[in-house]
Amino acid sequence: MEKGREGTKRGLSGFEAGMLIVLQSLVYGFGDPISKIAFEIVPVYSMMTVRYSIAFLFCAAVFGKRIVNTVRNVPLKSWLIPGICIGMSYVFNNIALDMTEATSVAFLRSLAVVMTPALAFLAYRKKYRWQHIAAQIMVLPGMYLLCVRGGLSGFGSGEIMALLAAALVAATLVFTGKYIEQVDPVSMTALQAGCSAVIAFAGSMLVEGGINAGSATPKAWLIILYLAILCTFLGYLLQNMALTSISDREVSLFQSLNPVMTAVFSFILLGEKLSAAGIAGAAIIIACISVSALIKDER
Repeated sequence: MEKGREGTKRGLSGFEAGMLIVLQSLVYGFGDPISKIAFEIVPVYSMMTVRYSIAFLFCAAVFGKRIVNTVRNVPLKSWLIPGICIGMSYVFNNIALDMTEATSVAFLRSLAVVMTPALAFLAYRKKYRWQHIAAQIMVLPGMYLLCVRGGLSGFGSGEIMALLAAALVAATLVFTGKYIEQVDPVSMTALQAGCSAVIAFAGSMLVEGGINAGSATPKAWLIILYLAILCTFLGYLLQNMALTSISDREVSLFQSLNPVMTAVFSFILLGEKLSAAGIAGAAIIIACISVSALIKDER
């Protein structure tokens, strides 16, 4: 795996960086099914606003001085562009979930795995070995078997929103990878959480008429705290730390484990079972990641 300049300085090996994304996938895999439980109690945008606000306030309380120094000393675009991309990706993803089937959204959003190297090439002329591109493409049949299995429900406005979400996930990885040399991972995490909170709040005002968290039960608040501290703060931080040492392409490929982990925890928590096709899809994804991890990037 490729090491970036910052990764060498911070002492993370490529293997360690990859394991950070595996841990992120575990955290997100548990967060997805419990989010479904909370969405039955608290409106989507209200929950997102509270979740990201708690994550930002937590970062500010613990790392406030570092965040202020970052805002003062680095160009605005270095953290604002990644922050807008990650915040908007969640907005479009939730719009898509509201408009079409979740299985269709999961499959289309997974197209970020091929959009990431394509965007990196267009934006920064990053080149990749053909073996890497082949591994990225081979993930897609696995994603289809795992997430869709019965075929897409059609193609309409919801599917377009899901494709926009996938493009924004790719943009988040590419631009964060670009600017992470200027913004340390902790500050980047805090500022991304802040941008996500602002965008989610705008969505709550437009769609829900304001923040409506009054119906939240103690169980819902526990879920929101998990999503804020572990999925948002820790999840963003793990991704940003990994991007100091491995390429955006590698991060996107490792993140293909997310739906695998979601399927595992959905079975444990919600009793949702994988078909034989779903198990085959998970095996294909894991195999592609394993093969790609053994191939060195071009320098």
